[in-house]
Amino acid sequence: MSFTVSAAEPLQSPVGVGIIGLSARGGWAARAHVPALEALKGKFELRALSASSAESARAAGQKYGIPLAFGSAEELVRRDEVDLVVVTVKVPHHRRLVEAALHAGKHVLCEWPLANGLAQAEELAGLAARAGVRGFVGLQARAGSALRYTRDLVAEGYVGEVLSTSMIASGGAWGPTFSSGSEYLLDRDNGATMLTIPFGHTIDALSTVLGEFTEITATTAVRRPRVTNAETGESTTMTTADQVAVTGVLETGAVASVHYRGGSSRGTNFHWEINGTDGDLIVTAPSGHLQLAPVTLHGARGNDARLTALAVPDTYEWVPSIAGRSDEPGYALTHAYADLHDDLTEGTRTAPDFGHAVRRHRLLDSIERAATTGERIRLAP
Repeated sequence: MSFTVSAAEPLQSPVGVGIIGLSARGGWAARAHVPALEALKGKFELRALSASSAESARAAGQKYGIPLAFGSAEELVRRDEVDLVVVTVKVPHHRRLVEAALHAGKHVLCEWPLANGLAQAEELAGLAARAGVRGFVGLQARAGSALRYTRDLVAEGYVGEVLSTSMIASGGAWGPTFSSGSEYLLDRDNGATMLTIPFGHTIDALSTVLGEFTEITATTAVRRPRVTNAETGESTTMTTADQVAVTGVLETGAVASVHYRGGSSRGTNFHWEINGTDGDLIVTAPSGHLQLAPVTLHGARGNDARLTALAVPDTYEWVPSIAGRSDEPGYALTHAYADLHDDLTEGTRTAPDFGHAVRRHRLLDSIERAATTGERIRLAP
């Protein structure tokens, strides 16, 4: 199979973007990617989109003022105006669409998870390397200002030596009810599960702040095998786990525990503690989807008697037009795009790439194996 190989030269601003899966009816691309690119005008230019049909594409092009609108992704990836292809469709379609972009010699940003399982992710990473283009994955939780500040506080010794960390979170979806159009989330074979989506995004943030896991044990369960369509009242089968509990050891020796529950809690929907020899940090949010939820940070150290709120310094706000607007769904994504822009135009390697995505897929694969076998699994560095 032949590739059109990119010279991999740094791009010039603005980077031309084409979004696969942008709809006039809304959705994640409209709520997050379009505002993020708008906030970085001058660095990026949204030039093209594709949708499920030519009619849908025309409607989206008119709504968002995008000049090139196509009824197929294959048309979009062939356009010279497009430097970066952004894949924002459902997980089962990622592999085919990323492949199409790579074959056209385009740089790619694919929503997380990169693919339906580890084998597909490894295949796509290999294709990107052979094509000589940059492949990026949308693990943007790590790019949010509060998470970057938390990472730096830990690195600077705010809590002393990290002894342990514990996290409890809710998946939002995968509860007793589901909405029409989201049925695909219920089938584990589609690869869009609580483990891969909110857990995957957030475990990446945890690893960014505290380091990688070196060994794990895990328990998963489907506690609600039948769930109800909230609009129609009809029930259907759910095969994806709505309980994911992982314990393990990080590369620093710190002990970690993470428990995700399907649905929402009347109590705590995201609480993360980092406990050290000289202090504690507490990260909270209204949702277990750390990639889009606004984050609040508290801390105490030394002789402090109680926790106090820790304000994120202004220096962590890279994009002035969205400063202080962490409650917007595209907030962390905007910062991730800023990293990605530097990688494409300056040759840096900061944004999570396909190789990094493979590492995350490998962790999730190990969690599933640990849950199935009951074994304690050691992870390669």
